[in-house]
Amino acid sequence: MPMLPKTWLYIVQETLRSLKRNGWINFAAAGTTAVSLFILGVAILLVIDTNFIASSVESDVEIMAYLQDGVKEDAVTALRAQIKAIPQVKDVSFISKDQALTSLEQQFGQSGQLRQSLGGSNPLPDAFKVSTTDPRQVTGVANLLTRMPGVDKVRYGQGVVEKLLELTYYMRLIGLTVVVLLALCAIFLIATTIRLTMFARRREIVIMKSVGATDWYVRWPFLLEGIILGGAGAVVAIAVLFFSYSTLASKVMETLPFIPLMYDNLVLLQLFLSLLAAGVGLGIIGSLISVHRYLQA
Repeated sequence: MPMLPKTWLYIVQETLRSLKRNGWINFAAAGTTAVSLFILGVAILLVIDTNFIASSVESDVEIMAYLQDGVKEDAVTALRAQIKAIPQVKDVSFISKDQALTSLEQQFGQSGQLRQSLGGSNPLPDAFKVSTTDPRQVTGVANLLTRMPGVDKVRYGQGVVEKLLELTYYMRLIGLTVVVLLALCAIFLIATTIRLTMFARRREIVIMKSVGATDWYVRWPFLLEGIILGGAGAVVAIAVLFFSYSTLASKVMETLPFIPLMYDNLVLLQLFLSLLAAGVGLGIIGSLISVHRYLQA
C-alpha cells in the first residue's frame, strides 16, 4: 500500500530532525565518506594517469629497419608493400638517407655543417620506420623484418622495450590493486561509522517498532539520512579532488611538460559522477544493513 503525502512529509521532517539532533555523529559519517571517497578518487586518478603515461610511452615504441646499400627504388617499393602486409603493422614510412641527415642536422642545430664536415658524403642508410598496432608485437615484427631481403639491420631498443612493457604492466597491476584495497577500506570505514550512528539511535528504532510502525516506515528516515550523508560526503570529496587535481595538472604542465597527465573533461566528469553515485550507494547500503539488525530485535 503506497504511503500518503502526509507520511512522506513526516519522514522528511523526521530525517531533518535526526540530522540536526545527531549533528556530530552525522558530521563524522559524512566526513568519513568524504575522506574515503577522496582517497579512492586519488587512487583512481593515479591509475588513470599511470595508464595514460604508459600508453603514451608505449605508443612511442617504433622499429627502424635499415636497408642495405644499393637497394633500388622498385625493390624499396616492393619491400614497403611486404612490410605493410604484416597484420601487426599499423604504419610504415620510408626515410631516405638524405632525409635522415637533414633531420640529424636540425636536431643538433647544424644545418649544412654536418654534411660539409663529412666531405659531402652521407654515410647514413635508407630506412623504414615501422609502428605496430600493439607495442607487445614489436619483437615479433622485428624478427620478421630481419629476414626480409634488402634489410641490413633492425633496431627497436632490444631489451629496453621488453623491460618497458613489463614495467607498464606492473604499474597497471599495482594501481588496480591499490584501488580495490582502498575501496574495501572505504566501505569498512563508512559501514562502521553508520553502525555507530544506528547504535546511538537503537532506542528510537525499538520505540517506533513498539507502537506498530512497519519495517519500511522505520527504514525510510534512516535511508534518506544515509542518502544525504553519503551524497554530502561525495560532493565534498569531488570538490576537493577537482581543485587539487586541476592545480596539480597545471603545475606539472608548466614545470614538467614531458610528463603527459590526463586532463580529459569527459573522463573527469565520469569519475566525479561515479564517486557521487558511490557515496549515495554507500549511504543507502550502510543504512539498510545497520537498520536491519535492530528491526530483527
